[in-house]
Amino acid sequence: MLINCVAYRDGHKLADIPVAEVSDYLAQANCFVWVALRDADTDELAQMQEEFGLHDLAVEDARHGHQRPKIEEYGETLFAVLHLVEFSPTDELRVGEVNVFVGRNFVLSVRNRSTQGFLGVRQRCEREPHLLGQGSGFVLYALMDAVVDRYFPIVDALETELEAIEGQIFHRGSGRANTERLYDLKHKVMMLRHAVAPLMDATGKLYGGRVPAVCSASGEYFRDVYDHLARLLTSIDAIRDTIGTAIQVNLSMVTIEESEVTKRLAAWAGIFAVATFFVGVWGMNFQNMPELKHPWGYPAALAWIGGICGVMWWRFRRAGWL
Repeated sequence: MLINCVAYRDGHKLADIPVAEVSDYLAQANCFVWVALRDADTDELAQMQEEFGLHDLAVEDARHGHQRPKIEEYGETLFAVLHLVEFSPTDELRVGEVNVFVGRNFVLSVRNRSTQGFLGVRQRCEREPHLLGQGSGFVLYALMDAVVDRYFPIVDALETELEAIEGQIFHRGSGRANTERLYDLKHKVMMLRHAVAPLMDATGKLYGGRVPAVCSASGEYFRDVYDHLARLLTSIDAIRDTIGTAIQVNLSMVTIEESEVTKRLAAWAGIFAVATFFVGVWGMNFQNMPELKHPWGYPAALAWIGGICGVMWWRFRRAGWL
């Protein structure tokens, strides 16, 4: 689905143009074309490949999707894959994708499996014609910057969720639920890390040293994106380490609760063992047991058993076993 197709010259918007006229504007000096697609089908990608002369392998990756974040060079064209991480209405974390083709005088973005658009990015670029005049490299930066900035609220949400779980760890009886929540949170953190870490490695190629020609005028901006990704990765690794610690603490709490139950069972077993011992002795019914013919023998035996059991209960209670 075509979202928009716009031609620019020297950082200023010329017009919204039909796809059929893209090649005409590409032939003009100091002009570049920015096309945005969403969930493009095979025919649309084939049409764009013909208009922009895209490499077959890059188009194949965009067609199949589910690629690892990366930035690849195909001659004078860059192909970037960025993951769009967002929360679903049910607070599940889902991953979309945007594939960006960047040439000397064009930018083509193909967004898949995501509800987050880039209309704000286009408006931001058009408000800064002196930067947009740098060409397609600055548009790539603006798209990457928007994607990376959307990771920060997700990190904040994950940190908040982790703090909520940590507050429940020391509540009795919540061990199983906490373990399930921690592993679910760990899965979300790893999904985000898989989006950030490879992109950080790829972004490092866009400034300093040998830089692709389309990005040569925007090196400082890509360095800023790299710094943001480094901050994100540090926060993500800190969350992951804290989750590991929380899991260990939670398992320790489960073990402590189980040991407390075991102590209670052992205490009651000891009390009933004493009662069983005395009942067993007096239940042998030998003829010469003097207490058998005593009129107060039975009540005295019950009182003795009850007293011994009471003393043991008091001692176990004092020791914290009951």
